[in-house]
Amino acid sequence: MKRKSEVQRQPIAERVSGIVTELDGHALLSPAQLSAGNVIARGELILRYGITFMGKPHLSIVPYLVVADYGELLHGEEAWDFLMTSAHLYPRADVCGFLNDGRDEMVALKQLDFDYPFDVFVYREIQDDRPLTALSALIADAAPSYPDRLLQRLPRFDSLSAWRMNE
Repeated sequence: MKRKSEVQRQPIAERVSGIVTELDGHALLSPAQLSAGNVIARGELILRYGITFMGKPHLSIVPYLVVADYGELLHGEEAWDFLMTSAHLYPRADVCGFLNDGRDEMVALKQLDFDYPFDVFVYREIQDDRPLTALSALIADAAPSYPDRLLQRLPRFDSLSAWRMNE
C-alpha cells in the first residue's frame, strides 16, 4: 500500500539584508538604523507575501501550494505566478498556506482579495511558519538592491521624515 506523501511547503521567499524597526506601532524596513524606534530584527531576513481574505483585511495567507481545478499541484514561484496571472480564471482552485499566526490553512481562491494590498511579512529564518511582523513601509533613499516584488507591494519613502509626513 502506498503511503501518502506530505504536502511540500514551498512559499516564495526573498532574502534581504536590513533592519526592522518598530516605531509608533509600525514595522519599518531599512538598509541602515533609523534615528528613532526600537530595532526588532537585523541582518539577513526572509520576506513573504500574504494575500488578504475577501472582506477580512486583517487576515491573509502566505501561499505555499496551489491545487488547480484540473488537479495540478503548483509550488513556489510557479504557484505565485499562477495566482498573479490566472487566479481569476479558476475561482474554485484551492490555495494552501500559512495564516498571519503561522497556522496552516486551505481556502478557495474566490475567498481571497487580489485587489487589496498584500501583507509583506518578515521572518528570521527560511523554515519559520510564523512571521516576526508585517511590514508597513520601506525607508530607503535608493531601492535597486531590493526585490521588485517588495517594491511593488510595500510603500517606499526616501527618509523617516517623508514617511512621517505621509502617515
